[in-house]
Amino acid sequence: MPGSLGPGTDGPAADGPGPAPPGSVAAVDRFNGLDIPEGLQDALDPEHLALVVYDMQVGVLGQIAGGDRVLANVLRVLQAARERSVRTVFLRHYSMPTALAGVFQLRQAKLWQHAARAADTRPLIPHGAPGFELAGGLEPREDEAVLDKITMSAFAGTPLDIVLRDCGVRAYLIAGVALEIGIEPTVRHSTDLGYVPVVVRDACGAGDDAAARRTLEALAFTGDAIVADTEEVCAALAAHVGRAA
Repeated sequence: MPGSLGPGTDGPAADGPGPAPPGSVAAVDRFNGLDIPEGLQDALDPEHLALVVYDMQVGVLGQIAGGDRVLANVLRVLQAARERSVRTVFLRHYSMPTALAGVFQLRQAKLWQHAARAADTRPLIPHGAPGFELAGGLEPREDEAVLDKITMSAFAGTPLDIVLRDCGVRAYLIAGVALEIGIEPTVRHSTDLGYVPVVVRDACGAGDDAAARRTLEALAFTGDAIVADTEEVCAALAAHVGRAA
C-alpha cells in the first residue's frame, strides 16, 4: 500500500535504476558533511570503530552448543581488532542477590529456572562466581575495559555509550553470546543511539538455533545491522591502513 513502512514493502516507481545494493559502492557515501558507510569495509574504519565482546563468560559459554567454535572465532576477531588498535570493551553479565532482584528479574528467573515461586529461584551467575569470569584466552589488556551489567542491552545501565561516543566511535563489531538473548537487544538499542552495528555471525553463539536464525533474519530485514562472518571481518580490518598496533 502507498506509504507503507519497512524495507520489504513496495514503493512508487522511481526514474532510473534506483539505489545500488548495500556494499556495492566503492566510495563512502558523503552527504551533509557525514560519511554514510555503504558496506562492511566502510563501516570498519579503525579510527571510528569499537569491538564489543558480549558475555563471553565461563558460565554462559558453557551453555552454548559449539562454544569452542564461537570462542575460536571471537579470538580471531579480537586479534584482528588489536592489530588495528580498535577500541575494545568486554561485557560480563551477573545476577543480583535474590533479596535485591526486582519484579522483572524474579519473573525472568522463574521462567528460566522453571520455578513455581520467586522464592524458589536463585541467582544464576552471582558477581565474582567462577562462572562469572571471562573464558580463557580473553584476558583484557590494560587499554581495554570490562563492564559488568545486569541488563540484556549492553547500553542500558552501563557507561558503554558514553565511552564510545566520547571516543568518536560510529560503528562497532559485536561478538559473543547469546545472539537471540542479549546481542539482539544490544544491537537494536544501539541503532536508536546512532551507531552502526556489525554482527559477526559465526563469532556469536546461541542457546536456541531457531531463535538465532530469526534474529539474523529480522536484523537483515530491517537493515539495523551489517551481518558478516569472521573471515570477512578479519580481511576488512587487515585491508585498512593506519592505527596498527
